Amino acid sequence: MIWDRTETLPREDMELLQLERLKAVVRRVYQKVPFYHERFQERRLKPADIRSLSDLQKLPFTVKDDLRENYPYGFFAVPLEKLVRMHASSGTTGRPTVVGYTKKDLRTWSELVARVVVQAGVKPRDVVQICFSYGLFTGGFGLHYGLERVGATVIPASAGNTQRQIRLMQDFNTTVLVSTPTYALYIAEIAREMGVDPAGLGLRLGLFGSEPWSEGIRQELEAAWGFKATDNYGMSELIGPGVSGECHMQNGLHISEDHFLPEIIDPETGEQLPPGERGELVITTLTKEGLPLIRYRTRDVTSLDYTPCPCGRTTVRMRRVSGRTDDMLIIRGVNVFPSQVEEVLMDIAGVGPHYQIIVDRQGYLDEFEVQVELAADYFTGKFRDLETLEKTIQERLQNVLQITPKVKLVEYRSLERTTGKAKRVIDKRTL
Repeated sequence: MIWDRTETLPREDMELLQLERLKAVVRRVYQKVPFYHERFQERRLKPADIRSLSDLQKLPFTVKDDLRENYPYGFFAVPLEKLVRMHASSGTTGRPTVVGYTKKDLRTWSELVARVVVQAGVKPRDVVQICFSYGLFTGGFGLHYGLERVGATVIPASAGNTQRQIRLMQDFNTTVLVSTPTYALYIAEIAREMGVDPAGLGLRLGLFGSEPWSEGIRQELEAAWGFKATDNYGMSELIGPGVSGECHMQNGLHISEDHFLPEIIDPETGEQLPPGERGELVITTLTKEGLPLIRYRTRDVTSLDYTPCPCGRTTVRMRRVSGRTDDMLIIRGVNVFPSQVEEVLMDIAGVGPHYQIIVDRQGYLDEFEVQVELAADYFTGKFRDLETLEKTIQERLQNVLQITPKVKLVEYRSLERTTGKAKRVIDKRTL
C-alpha cells in the first residue's frame, strides 16, 4: 500500500519539487532567522544564488551546538504565538536542543509518520502498543499521531513497567509493537520469565528506532517474537520520527524526499560523496515552518541508494545507520564503531544480544574490553567451553577491527537493561 502518490514520483519531478521548496526555505531562513542571515552574509551569499540542487553545496552547515548556543528560541522562523507544541532533547551533554511546531508542522508530522508505518505494513485494523516515553522526547507523540492518522488503534503504554506491558499485549490483543530494539528484546526476556512465549502473543509487526541496531538484532527480534521487525529513522531537530522508514522489503529506509533533502558528506572534509558511499547524513528540511534547518549534520553514518525499490516507491533509500561519527572510538589509533562489535557478536552462537564496550587507559596505552552476555540457554558447566567461546569472540573481533580486545563473558541478565537507548560504551579515558 502506498500512502501518498508523492512516494512514487519520477526522479525528475521529485527534483523539480525539491528545488522549488529549497529556494523557498532558503528565502525564509535568510529573512526570518538571524543565525542564517549572518552565515549567508559571511559567505556573500544571497537566496537568489540558489538556482539548482547542486547549489546546495554553497550553503552553510548547521550543527547541534548552533541550536544549543541559540537556546531556547533563537532558531525559530515564526513568532512564539504561532507555535503550538514544544519538544526538547534530554540535554544530558549540555543545553537541550529545543524544537517547536506550528499547526501545519504537526499535520505534516502526522502525514510523514503515516507514510513510514504504512510502508512497514501497519493496517487500520492493527492494535499498536507504543513503548516510547511520552514527554519532551519526540518518539512517543510522533508515532502516536501518525498511527492514529492511518486509523490504527493506539495503546499509549509508554516505557517501563515491563510485566504490565506484557499483560496489556495479552488483554488488548496487541498486533504491533513500537519501541527501541533493545527494549523489545528485554520485554521478550521478561515474558519468558513469566511463562509467556512472546511469539505466542500474536504480534505481527515491530516498528523500531531511536538507536542503531544491526541485522543480527533484527534476526534475534524476529526469532523471539515471530513478527517482522522494521527500522525507522528520525531526529528531534529534523521533526522527530517520520524522516524515513523501511518498507516490507526491509532493504533500506525510504526518505520522504519532498520534505527532507538528503546528502552524504565526508565527515572530515565536508565534501559531498557520491551515491552508495558511506559517510555522514546531512539533511535540509524543505517544509518545516517552526524550525527549518539548512544542511543539518546528523552525525549518523549511512549511505544513499537511488536504485528503484521493488515495492514501487521511487524515493531514495538510506541504509541502516551503522553508527555515529561522534560515537566512533579511536583506540590505539584504530577507528572502532560499536556497530562493528555488534555485527560480530550476532554471528556467534552462545552469546546474547547484550554487550558493553569499556575503554580505559593504563599509563599511555588504551585498554579495550568487550563484556558479552552468555545466551540464556548456553552455559554448559564446562570451563573449557567458556575459554573456547572467549577465544572465538576475540579472534573474530580482531579480524574485523584490526585490534585485539580483552573479552569477558558475563552471566545472562547481568548487564543493565533500559527502556530507552542502550548504553553500549563506557569510555573511562574522558573521566
